[in-house]
Amino acid sequence: MLKDLLATRANPDVPSALSGLFTQDADPSAISFAAGSPNESLFPVAAVQRAFNTAIAKQGAHLFQYQNPQGNPALRAKLAARIGKWGQVTTTAEHVVLTVGGQQAIELVAKALLNPGDEVAVEVPTYVGALAALDLYQPTYYGVGLQSDGIDLDVLETTLKRHPGIKLLYTVPDFHNPTGITMSVAKREQLVALANRYDFIILEDSPYRDLGYEQTPLPAIKSFDTEGRVVFVSSLSKILMPALRTGWLVADDTLLAAIMKVRLASDLEATGVTHAAIDAYLTTNDLDAHVDVLKDHYRVQCAAMVAALGKYFPDEATFTTPAGGFFDWVTLPKDIDTGALLREQISPTAHVSYVPGTNFYPNRDVHNSLRLCFSGLTPTVIDAGIHRLGDQVKAAVHEAKPVV
Repeated sequence: MLKDLLATRANPDVPSALSGLFTQDADPSAISFAAGSPNESLFPVAAVQRAFNTAIAKQGAHLFQYQNPQGNPALRAKLAARIGKWGQVTTTAEHVVLTVGGQQAIELVAKALLNPGDEVAVEVPTYVGALAALDLYQPTYYGVGLQSDGIDLDVLETTLKRHPGIKLLYTVPDFHNPTGITMSVAKREQLVALANRYDFIILEDSPYRDLGYEQTPLPAIKSFDTEGRVVFVSSLSKILMPALRTGWLVADDTLLAAIMKVRLASDLEATGVTHAAIDAYLTTNDLDAHVDVLKDHYRVQCAAMVAALGKYFPDEATFTTPAGGFFDWVTLPKDIDTGALLREQISPTAHVSYVPGTNFYPNRDVHNSLRLCFSGLTPTVIDAGIHRLGDQVKAAVHEAKPVV
């Protein structure tokens, strides 16, 4: 069989963590809280169109030639300055690599670091796309729980002592996907100290850091890096447009060289035309002013989500109150399987969808939670959808625990 010739990592019988993630519902009343998509009504389409025209007019045919393997130098310089201003990371364009979305950046780091069986620590729950990328390299996972201010450092250190071979920790410190939690500044600094002490790499994935509703972005974990062992990853998908497929990473010395080696074997470079257009957009437009518009919008949507959860969900449910980003995380009693509930009851009856929490655990062994995304919906639709969802959840909780 041809399947026998495939690499283990590509076995089609073992689906990607990203496959089948979003329920398809053709009902006209369907409301989806599943996909973590920005609100397309806020995309600066006209300005980006002008930027493409400007880039093409300025560079002509040369723009369509092979370009720098790390990406457009001018754009890399702007991104280095941006993370310097908003993340307190001292870096230069030479340490920035442009990627095809943040997802490719995660996969490149995994490819550069991991052999089959290598030990990796992840927050639990964690971003499902990171699990999809890491899974390809067949690591051994160790999950570390989250507290209200980020990863539980005591549990992490205990895990590191028990498993000194851990070589990578993956974290989403800003408005975490899927929980919405933000890691405190103190924990960021302490995490780097642990990495220095126990000799592991930190992969800091921060695509939502600009989208804090009230506060300016916190210093990046990378800002505390003293030994070049933090790789910072971000993306323009959430603050500009996903289809531009432009992510970026910051790495130093040995890690940068390793990442560039595997990158050159993969695609030589990301798209120079798009990057020149983004550079032109950033030259003539105020990205921070655009981000302020996004934050004003998402702040209202998040408030609507939190209010609706408090109004319509049962007392047995707990949920986070994000200070930024796109997501809220709901935890139900342990005997509720949110995946089965979605398939068998909520989707066909209430026509509401979400992402079951089991997808965000490396061993797929926790079943009583769910992720809700509010970024693409109006407050009125959010309220209606959470009302319908809450009624179903209440019924499921009371059925599992009948009132005596």
